[in-house]
Amino acid sequence: MSKISQIFLGGILAAVCAGMPGAIAQSPVQAGGSGDDWPSYGHDAGGMRYSPLTQINRDNVSTLKVAWTFHVGDISDGTGGKKRSGLETTPILVDGTLYLTSAFNRVFALDPETGKQRWVYDPMIEIAGEYGDGLINRGVATWLDPARAKTKPCRRRIFEATLDARLIALDGATGEPCMDFGNRGQVSLRDVPRYIPGEYHMTSPPAVIDDVVVVGSSIDDNARVDMPSGVVRAYDARTGALRWKWDPLPPNDPPNNAANSAANDSAPPTQGTAKKWRTGAGNAWSVMVTDPERDLVFIPTGSASPDYYGGLRPGDDKWANSVVALRGKTGEFVWGFQLVHHDLWDYDSAAPPLLATVQHDGKAVPVVIQGNKTGFLYVLNRDTGVPVFPVEERPVPQSDVPGEVTSPTQPFPSAPPAVSPQKLSADDAWGITPEDREVCRARLKGLRNDGLFTPPSLKGTLSIPGNVGGMNWSGYAFDPQYSLLVVNTNNLPARMGVIPSDKYWDTVDANTQDADYTQQAGGPYGLFRTMMFAKAHRLPCAPPPWGTLTAVDMATGTIRWQIPLGSLAPSKPIVPVGAPSLGGPIVTASGLVFIAGAMIDPSFRAFDVETGKEIWKYQLPTSAGATPMTYQTRKGGKQFVVIAAGGHRGVTEEPQGDSIIAFTLP
Repeated sequence: MSKISQIFLGGILAAVCAGMPGAIAQSPVQAGGSGDDWPSYGHDAGGMRYSPLTQINRDNVSTLKVAWTFHVGDISDGTGGKKRSGLETTPILVDGTLYLTSAFNRVFALDPETGKQRWVYDPMIEIAGEYGDGLINRGVATWLDPARAKTKPCRRRIFEATLDARLIALDGATGEPCMDFGNRGQVSLRDVPRYIPGEYHMTSPPAVIDDVVVVGSSIDDNARVDMPSGVVRAYDARTGALRWKWDPLPPNDPPNNAANSAANDSAPPTQGTAKKWRTGAGNAWSVMVTDPERDLVFIPTGSASPDYYGGLRPGDDKWANSVVALRGKTGEFVWGFQLVHHDLWDYDSAAPPLLATVQHDGKAVPVVIQGNKTGFLYVLNRDTGVPVFPVEERPVPQSDVPGEVTSPTQPFPSAPPAVSPQKLSADDAWGITPEDREVCRARLKGLRNDGLFTPPSLKGTLSIPGNVGGMNWSGYAFDPQYSLLVVNTNNLPARMGVIPSDKYWDTVDANTQDADYTQQAGGPYGLFRTMMFAKAHRLPCAPPPWGTLTAVDMATGTIRWQIPLGSLAPSKPIVPVGAPSLGGPIVTASGLVFIAGAMIDPSFRAFDVETGKEIWKYQLPTSAGATPMTYQTRKGGKQFVVIAAGGHRGVTEEPQGDSIIAFTLP
């Protein structure tokens, strides 16, 4: 997510608490079994976030107690030249050790049963760097070298990609750098076109497939037209040597470059075909997943730069806003599916891909499930990328901004239905008071509002879902026993538009739009953007809930249940339930869904996966903008559930924290 996204989100929630009135089943591991690790960010390499453990179940989850708490100690409140920090790490567990990261990229190894620190490694990043996403890291990846003796160092390697663009390999046993990897344990990731420190950084864990480590990047949104390249690179897990690289966008050559697809040929830029097209990014900033049996790595990509004007990047901009399958050994392009053509809304494929096997037309079909900020879920054949549920290219509203050439169509899946709202009229405006509702109604009436994919305009456009609406990096979890995909989504409409560059600074100085601005330097238009809320009580203009938890039946493509998640004002019953969330769910074989994630609301919850009924809740020290995990380390041992509670980095009203908290049965 971009820096500006966080600013907008904080703007909505800034005064929320002030001034309010009055499938295929897998064999479960039974209690007392051999245990179960959590070796990847999403548990398995394909990111299902499904644990086969059953010791904690629907009957006893209400008795969960805190087993231990560990404090990482790294917090920045955004003063002193430093960005504000968040704690978004999801630990992994391998070889009887828990590995996790702090906001400052420190890597910790803990005893998983006691929380006692075994070692810590500090990469010594520049804390005061200009990191557009703030100070965050979502975790590490691991690889076991089968050719190395157990007594040798770095047989188990822990990989971290840092905010200052380095890939680091550590010995899992000691935390010491693996000296045979790159330059004394690290590889620089800064050798990309148009690299600028801080603007180009890493926030998500690498992906590991066979003996290859794959890294993407996080790139700031909207600062200028030609942002750094969103290249994805793979390195040898032993030596750190570059094995391959793949760029989601072609080089900045004339738009008839064959690498950019026929769609781009048909829409030359306004300067003429002799000019180079200008763009960057399209980067993979979220979590990647792998299928080792097929030798495939699946890459979710974000928008091309700048997000809100595409006149200098004509055509579909493949392969931005896509999910792409690459060959793990070589980086060879196998297939791609673009979720948004010629993105003008910051509709990244922010959610990680998820690999599962679902029943469809009487057959077991291996699929990739990919959602994005539109609220759509796409279910694709894992081998071919062909949609399992049909996808139709439908006409969409066209731009009236001079120089912009909008995609004539966008892909609409026939199933499942959208999991978040995609329209909002002035008549639907919501307010906690009649006065708030009238303010929202008036604001909506003044915007261009032609439904989903209404492009940015000079007068202002309603974007619903907004850029943090729908599915974000929180992602989803899949229960193969019930063929249910569990996903948390946001319902946050935004007002956005473009400003001619010759009027940009006058508009910024006047700030008549009550918005945040970015210049999109190098292009003919700047950007204004803000969430839609009433001034008095700072609650969204869309009807609640503003955040939901949904279970989608992936066999039928239908919604099984949908409930509000969390509350923007837990202590004020007058405020409707349902809060935006960042931090996703996990599921277990005992029929439980664990999730925190809700903004303002510090609750960690468990739900019944079949019904959506809440059956356990615990109040954390602050909200948890992270995804939990669970494990059982040994036969006869206890099952633990772990969550990082540090507050959301973009919500300044929440207390910050540094807690890693483990729960178990009494």
